[in-house]
Amino acid sequence: MKVERLAIPEVILLTPPRFADARGFFSETFNARRFAEAGVDATFVQDNQSLSAARGTVRGLHCQIAPSVQGKLVRCVRGAIWDVAVDIRHGSPTFGQHAAAVLSAENWSQLWVPGGFLHGFCTLEPDTEVIYKVTADYDRAAERGVIWNDPALALPWPVAEADAVLSDKDTVLPRLADCDAWFKV
Repeated sequence: MKVERLAIPEVILLTPPRFADARGFFSETFNARRFAEAGVDATFVQDNQSLSAARGTVRGLHCQIAPSVQGKLVRCVRGAIWDVAVDIRHGSPTFGQHAAAVLSAENWSQLWVPGGFLHGFCTLEPDTEVIYKVTADYDRAAERGVIWNDPALALPWPVAEADAVLSDKDTVLPRLADCDAWFKV
């Protein structure tokens, strides 16, 4: 498995090998021991899957706070996404900074987004499917978010603001500066 630490070292890009033959391919997409050796020592409790019909669909920026902090292992099984993690751990030297990668069915990479980070993505192709494992159950009371286009974060989204497709909920999220300190180091 290829392991790459991104601009923020806690955010890890992992690419499991695919073994192809005339039938197609086989890939071990998760192995607890191997992932722990790579720096992802997590217990996953839930798998989620989303389908985004339109190119330019933005989902995020989301997180869950205590007692239901979620780490996420994200992969794209159809299409492609620009996936981003934003450090919101107050006191961290990388607070407010981001790490991002393109995840696609073709490159087979996965992104580890630890707790204490906002997570979001933008679809680069129509009919894109994303699967992600999480380390805590969904908890509506612990759900938090920051507006995707917060100017203070200056994220280089691969879609024009006028062309982005968002949920109603994601269009009214606050800016990071208007949020409590949800995580501290």
